[in-house]
Amino acid sequence: MQIILLERVEKLGQMGDLVNVKPGYARNYLLPQGKALRANKANMERFESERAQREADNLTQRSEAETEAKKMEGLAVNMVRAASEMGQLFGSVTSRDIAEAITEAGFTVSRSQVIMDRAIKTLGLTDTRIRLHPEVSVSVIVNIARSLAEAETQLKTGVAVTGQADDNDQQTASPAETGEDAAATAEGDNTAEDAGTASDTDDDQS
Repeated sequence: MQIILLERVEKLGQMGDLVNVKPGYARNYLLPQGKALRANKANMERFESERAQREADNLTQRSEAETEAKKMEGLAVNMVRAASEMGQLFGSVTSRDIAEAITEAGFTVSRSQVIMDRAIKTLGLTDTRIRLHPEVSVSVIVNIARSLAEAETQLKTGVAVTGQADDNDQQTASPAETGEDAAATAEGDNTAEDAGTASDTDDDQS
């Protein structure tokens, strides 16, 4: 199906371009979203008559989006989720979750503006692109952790906090184990000392 783009569409074209797309994509997304018109004589004449106003509106909207993008630069949103020691979430973080977190941070963002290939299913930091305008995007850090304290650590180090603490616990002996080892070592030393003393006594008697 041939359509006229009413705005820039990523990987498709710019405002005013005539492009061919699959009918389903046009009917289910581009046309109902107001991003395109069917390419026919009447619509082409309509677009040309509205073109100057559309371009002016687009410039205004892009300028507003660029201003918003500057405010959002460096934004990181913390999201606390339950996860395994390996860092796998018990569930996932979706575009809806991210949009809500950004809105709570003081910026108005809809689910459709969050660009994701798939839901996030692990702890850590994820750079997520937010489309504020067809020509303006900004990257937001989505910081998923098991607690706000771990989220703060992740943000400082850039590394996901998973089961490392448990691994360290296994590598470091507990106080009780250390005491037992020390006692065993002392006992061994005393035994060796006693053996040495007995040997010296035998030598003297001989």
